[in-house]
Amino acid sequence: MASVSNSAIAFTGTTSSELLRSSKSGGVDGIPFRTLRKAPFSVKTRDLSVVAKARKVKKHEYPWPENPDPNVKGGVLTHLSHFKPLKGKSKPVTLDFEKPLVALEKKIIDVRKMANETGLDFSDQIASLENKYQQALKDLYTHLTPIQRVNIARHPNRPTFLDHIFSITEKFVELHGDRAGYDDPAIVTGIGTIDGRRYMFIGHQKGRNTKENIMRNFGMPTPHGYRKALRMMYYADHHGFPIVTFIDTPGAFADLKSEELGQGEAIAHNLRTMFGLKVPIVSIVIGEGGSGGALAIGCANKLLMLENAVFYVASPEACAAILWKTAKAAPKAAEKLKITGPELCKLQVADGIIPEPLGGAHADPSWTSQQIKNAINEAMDELNKMDTEELLKHRMLKFRKIGGFQEGVPVDPIRKVNMKKKEEPVAGKTPVIELEYEVEKLKKQISKATESSSKPTELALNEMIEKLKKEIDLEYSAAVEAMGFKERCLNLRGECLKANSQDHLMHPVLMDRIEKLSDEFNKGLPNAPNYTSLKYKLDMLKEFSKAKSNLEKKSKGEELKLDINKKLKEVMDQPEMKKKMQALKAEVQKSGASSAADLDDGTKESISKLKKEIELELANVLKSMDLNVEIVRAKELIDQDLKAKVESLKEETNKKIENLMKSSDLKNTTKLLKLEVAKAGETPDAAIKNKIEALEQQIKQKLSAAISSSEIKEKHEELQAEIKALECDRGLNGSLKNDDLRETSSKYDESRVEINLGANRSFT
Repeated sequence: MASVSNSAIAFTGTTSSELLRSSKSGGVDGIPFRTLRKAPFSVKTRDLSVVAKARKVKKHEYPWPENPDPNVKGGVLTHLSHFKPLKGKSKPVTLDFEKPLVALEKKIIDVRKMANETGLDFSDQIASLENKYQQALKDLYTHLTPIQRVNIARHPNRPTFLDHIFSITEKFVELHGDRAGYDDPAIVTGIGTIDGRRYMFIGHQKGRNTKENIMRNFGMPTPHGYRKALRMMYYADHHGFPIVTFIDTPGAFADLKSEELGQGEAIAHNLRTMFGLKVPIVSIVIGEGGSGGALAIGCANKLLMLENAVFYVASPEACAAILWKTAKAAPKAAEKLKITGPELCKLQVADGIIPEPLGGAHADPSWTSQQIKNAINEAMDELNKMDTEELLKHRMLKFRKIGGFQEGVPVDPIRKVNMKKKEEPVAGKTPVIELEYEVEKLKKQISKATESSSKPTELALNEMIEKLKKEIDLEYSAAVEAMGFKERCLNLRGECLKANSQDHLMHPVLMDRIEKLSDEFNKGLPNAPNYTSLKYKLDMLKEFSKAKSNLEKKSKGEELKLDINKKLKEVMDQPEMKKKMQALKAEVQKSGASSAADLDDGTKESISKLKKEIELELANVLKSMDLNVEIVRAKELIDQDLKAKVESLKEETNKKIENLMKSSDLKNTTKLLKLEVAKAGETPDAAIKNKIEALEQQIKQKLSAAISSSEIKEKHEELQAEIKALECDRGLNGSLKNDDLRETSSKYDESRVEINLGANRSFT
C-alpha cells in the first residue's frame, strides 16, 4: 500500500467510478489532464487506496540446480522430467536366497563396532570376514537359479528407466502425451544425447516406493502409453533419430477399461509400425519383460538383456498355476520356460548380455548404467553402417528365424562325425552356508509342525532329502578325485561292465579288488579336503531320514485312529445297540442307585453282559481292519498303573537313600559300625552289642528324618490316598481286594535300606 501526499488539488467526495467516468471527457471534474499534469496532486489514504496482491504460485522444483555439473556443455535444460532423486537412501531389502549373507554382514559390523569401542586392532579378523563374505557372494551369484534371477529382476531397489537415463545422457527432455488427451506415466518418452549423438528414448517406468508405484501403475501401461510411444516412434522416424527402448514391465495393464479402450489393438499397431521404421532400434531388458506388454516396444534390430533380467511370455507363477495347479511350483516353471539371458541368447531371442555387479544392478547402479551406455554405443556403431533397406531386412530376419527348423533334412555326414555329443548339465554344489541356512529353516518347521501343517513339512523334508543325496554324490565324486582314486575307479567300472555284458558271474579276484579299493577309500576319507562338508551332509541326511520316518509313523497313527473312531461310532450307532443301552439306562434309573456299589445283582449282571457284547462287537470290527485285538480290562489297567507308580516310588526312595549314604556324616557312622562289627566277631559281649544297636538306631533315625523332609513322603501319601479311593470305587467284578491294597500300601510305608557289613552279616 502506498500514498502520495503533496496536496495542491485534492479529490474529495468522489468515488473511483466517477473519476473514471470523468476521464472520458479528457479530465477530472472538468479539469483538463494538461492542468493536472502540471499541478502537483496528492491521494489521501482515507479517500483512495491502491492495493496490489500477487497470487502465490508454487515454484516448480526441478531435481537439479541450474548448473549441477560444469563439465556438461550447455548446463541442464529447463524442460526436465518431474522425476527427482530420492531424498534418502532406499530401505535395504534382503531376498530369501541372500539371507545366509546377512549373518556374515552382521559379524563384520559387530567386529568393527568392538574395534571402535575397545580401541583394539581387529583389522586381520575384519579382512578375513570380508574375504569370506566376498567369496560367499561370488559363489551365490555365479550359481543363480532362474527363479532367483526373477526375484532379482523384481527387486524393489533395482534402478528404473529414468535412473539409467539421467546417468547415461548429457541432456534429456521428456515428451508427454499421446495427442488424444492422455499421458500415461507408466511409459516415459523423451529425446536425449549420449556422447553427442541424439536418440529417442522410450521405456517402462516403475516406481521406487509405494507412492511412485501407484502413480506409475507398477510399470503396467494402458493403451494411452502405447499410443504415446507410437507417436514418439513416428516423430523419431521423421527426424531420423535412432530409437532406444528400455523394457521393465510385468505386462500390459489388463483391466476392463484398458480392454474397452483397445489394449490389444494398441499393442498390435506398435508391433506392425516398428517393423517399418527406417531408423535403428535397440531394446534393452533392464528388469522383467512380460508378454505383449514388453514386445510392444521391443521389436528391435538388437535385443540386449541385463545379466539378471528375464523375458517371458507368462510369469513363472502364472505358468505354474496353469500346468501344476499351484503357484508354489514357480521355480520349476521358471526353469522350464527358459527366461534368463544366457538361455535366450542360446535360443537366439536375445542378442547379448550386459553384465551386472555382484549383488545385482541395485548394488552399483552407476556402474550398471555405464555398461548399458557402452552396449548402446557398440550396437549403434554396428547398425549405423547399414542402409535403410538392409536395416529393415535385418529386423525382419531376426524375428523370422526365431523357433525355425527344417524337418526331414539329413545332417551332413562330415558335420555329423565332428558333432560333439550332448553333455548333460552338471549341477554345482550348493554353498555350505546356504545349505546350513536351509537346514536350520527346515528344522524349525519340523519342530513347529502340527497336524494341519504335516503335509507341507513332509514335502519339504522329501525335497531336502533328495537334495542332500545329490549333494553327497557330488561330495563323494570330489573326494574320489582329490584322493587320486578316479582312474582306479573308472578301470574297475569298465571291468565290471565288461563282466556284466558277457552274462558271467563276477570273478572273485575282481570282487576282492573292489573290496580292497573300498576299504582303502574309507580309511583315507577323513583326510579328504571336503570331508567336513561331506560328514555334515551325511549327518543331516541321517537326521532328516529319521524325522521323515517319525512323521510317516505319526501320520499313519493319526489315520488309523480316525478309522478306528469311525468304526466305533458305527458300532455304537447300531439300532439294536442303542435300544439295549437305553433299556439299561432306564433300569439303572429305576433302581435309584447313586453309585455302582448300590446296584442289585441283576442290574450288575445286565451291565456286565452288555459290556461283553460291545467288546465282542468291537473286537470283530477291529479284526476286520487286520488289527490284533487284545482285550484289557479297565481294572487290569488300573492295577498296572498303580504297580508302575509303586515301582517308581520304590526306585526313587532307593536312589535317595543311596545318595544319603554317600554323605560324609552317614558315611563315617557306617564305617564306625563296620569296625565295631568286625571287632565283635561271632560272640560279641553286651557292651559291643549295645554300641552296635545304638549306631544302627542312629543311622535309621537320620535316614527317616531325611526322607520325611523330602518330596518322597508327599508322593507316598498321594499314592495311599489313590489306593483308598480305589477301594471305595471298586464295583463290578473287582479283582483287587481291600486286603491286597492294604498289603501293597503297607509294604511301602517304611523305607528300606540294606547295608553290607561283611561276608555273612547285614541289617535292614
